[in-house]
Amino acid sequence: MTTVRIPAGWPATEEQARAVQDELRERVVLDEPGPPPGTGRVTGVDVAYDDERDVVVAAAVVLDAATHEVVAEATAVGRVSFPYVPGLLAFREIPTVMAALDALPCPPGLVVCDGYGLAHPRRFGLASHLGVLTGLPTIGVAKNPFTFSYEEPGARRGSASPLLAGTDEVGRALRTQDGIKPVFVSVGHRVDLDNACAHTLALTPKYRLPESTRRADALCREALRQATA
Repeated sequence: MTTVRIPAGWPATEEQARAVQDELRERVVLDEPGPPPGTGRVTGVDVAYDDERDVVVAAAVVLDAATHEVVAEATAVGRVSFPYVPGLLAFREIPTVMAALDALPCPPGLVVCDGYGLAHPRRFGLASHLGVLTGLPTIGVAKNPFTFSYEEPGARRGSASPLLAGTDEVGRALRTQDGIKPVFVSVGHRVDLDNACAHTLALTPKYRLPESTRRADALCREALRQATA
């Protein structure tokens, strides 16, 4: 497990963090389709916290995109690097997530975040932030729609409806299993929305959440238990 220090010059206030978002948001690439679903590697990243001990643990799990077999995995532990502020959660997680990605023994391919990309009040959620800083193609697959509206998609797997900020489509509500609550997919960086949804369906053959997210969630929880034992 890699131990992470808070980077020098890391934002310490809401004003500083929003200024960083404003600067980096201009670098998001939206005109690339991204890697074809079901090919190469897909990496899930997730984090777990112990706020009482001021500890955050990140996990990165690389899967073969076709078989979903684990190719590699890595974890990192660090201090919580920013207070809890809705819309600025990436600043709590990014240093440790990037350390976990850096510790992988192979290229991660597409990175799937348990959270948001463009489906964010400032159009710059964790998936976009991570994508810009690493240059990797990224998408966000979230469990809830945050502050955005949507019409319920059809009941069948693969049904989708726009996730809307006013009249702007910032993502999609996507049904990954028949009759089960949808997930909320948004572009992060260097992937288009159709492809992001196709990747999400390719990663959800049995369950609501992508296999990448399920594996990373389990790994970071276990790593947090060990780090705080």
